[in-house]
Amino acid sequence: MKSANISREEKNDQNKSNFLENLKSDFFLEKLFGIIKKNKSFEIMKYNKKLQKRLKLSIKDYKEYYQFYTPIEIELKPADNKYGKFINIPDEDEDESKNYFHIYFDNSKEEIKRNYLKENDKVKIIKIIIDPQIISFKSLFSECKCVSSIFFKTFKRINIFDMSYMFYDCSSLKEINLSKFNTDNVKEMIDMFWGCSSLKELNLSKFNTNNVTNMEGMFAKCSSLVDLNLYNINTNSVTNMSLMFSGCSSLKEINLSNFNTDNVADMYGMFSGCLSLREINLSHFNTNNVILMGGMFSECDSLNEINLSNFNTDNVTDMGDMFERCSSLKAINLSNFNTDNVTNMKGMFNGCTSLKELNLSNFNTKKVSNMSYMFKRCLSLKELNLSNFNTNKVIEMNNMFEECSSLSELDISNFNINNVMNMSDMFEGCSDELKKKIKL
Repeated sequence: MKSANISREEKNDQNKSNFLENLKSDFFLEKLFGIIKKNKSFEIMKYNKKLQKRLKLSIKDYKEYYQFYTPIEIELKPADNKYGKFINIPDEDEDESKNYFHIYFDNSKEEIKRNYLKENDKVKIIKIIIDPQIISFKSLFSECKCVSSIFFKTFKRINIFDMSYMFYDCSSLKEINLSKFNTDNVKEMIDMFWGCSSLKELNLSKFNTNNVTNMEGMFAKCSSLVDLNLYNINTNSVTNMSLMFSGCSSLKEINLSNFNTDNVADMYGMFSGCLSLREINLSHFNTNNVILMGGMFSECDSLNEINLSNFNTDNVTDMGDMFERCSSLKAINLSNFNTDNVTNMKGMFNGCTSLKELNLSNFNTKKVSNMSYMFKRCLSLKELNLSNFNTNKVIEMNNMFEECSSLSELDISNFNINNVMNMSDMFEGCSDELKKKIKL
C-alpha cells in the first residue's frame, strides 16, 4: 500500500513537472515568480525539477529573475542553459553567415532578441559575468535608454574584436565600470559611447587600444562628459577619428598629447559641437595622411585660439564647414595650408562672427566646386582679398558673403562665374556701398 502511494505521488510529480515543462509563455513565468515573491509557496520548485535541473536555478535565482519584471537590477550570467546567458545566434537583420552575440534568457527555450532590453523600461542596473566564448559586443546594449548602471563583474581573457555601438544611445547611463575590461584584440570602437548623454566621467585607464583601427564617433554626443582621461589610449593603428568627440558640449579641455595620428585619414567633424572647449593643443598632430577635415572644429563656440601651424593638408580634399560657428575665434593663421586638392570649401568660415582678419593669399582653389556660405556671418570682417582665388570649377556660390555687414573692401576681381549655377543671396545683408563696388 505504501509502495502504491509513493508510485502515485511520483506519477503526480511527473505529470506536474511535464505540465510545467510544456508551458512556454512568459505569462506563466511571470505568475510563477509572482507567487514566489509573495512568499505564498516555494513548493512550486518541487513540481518543476526538470526545469530546475535544466536551468540550474535555485530559489535565490528565481527571486532575482523576478526582478526582470518589476525591478531595479538584473544579473546576466554565462553558465550553460542558465538564465541571462550570452550565446552565439545569427542576427536576423544581418547576413546569415555572420554571427553576433545577444542576450538570451532560457525561459522555456524562447530567445529574447537584442531589442528586449531596449524595450524593457524596468531594468535599471545590469551586472555581467562574461563568457569566454564571446568574440563580439557589437550593439550589445544599443538603445538601452532606461539602464543607469552597467558593471562587468568578471571579464576573463577573451577574444573580443568588435565593441562598435556597444553603449550606443544609452542616454540614462550614469555609471560604467570598465576596470575589468580586456580590450587587447578589439579593432572596432565605432560609436561605442555615442549618445551616453548622462555620463559625466569615463575611466578608460585599463583600455588597451593597440589594435583599434576605427574610433569614429566613439564619444559623440556624450554631452554631460566633463572629465575624459585619454592618457592610456593608443591610437597608433587608428585610421578614422571622424566625429570622435562630436557633441561633447560640456568638455572644457581635452588632453590629446599622447595621440598618434600618423595613420589617420578621416578627421571629419572630430571636435564638432564641443561648445565649451576653449583650447585644443594639436601641435603634435601628424595630418600627412588626412583626406577629410570637413566640420573638424564646427560649432566650437568657445574656442579662443587654435594653432594649426604643424598641419599638413597636402592630401585634404574636404574643408567644408571646417571652422563653422567658431564664434569666439578672432584670428586664424592658415599660412601653412596647402589646398591644392581641396574640392569643397562650403561654409568653411560660416558664423565666425569675431573674425576680424583673414589672410587666404596662399589658398589654391583650382579644384574647388563649392564655395556657398563660405564667409556667411563673418560679422566683424572688414576686408577680404580673394584676388588669388581660381573659381573656374566653382558651381555653387550661394550665400557666400551673406550678412558680412562690416565688410567694406572685397577683392574678387578675378572671379570666373561662367560655370556657377547658384549665386542666390550671395551678398544678402552686406552694405549697399559694398554691393556698388562689386562687379561680376
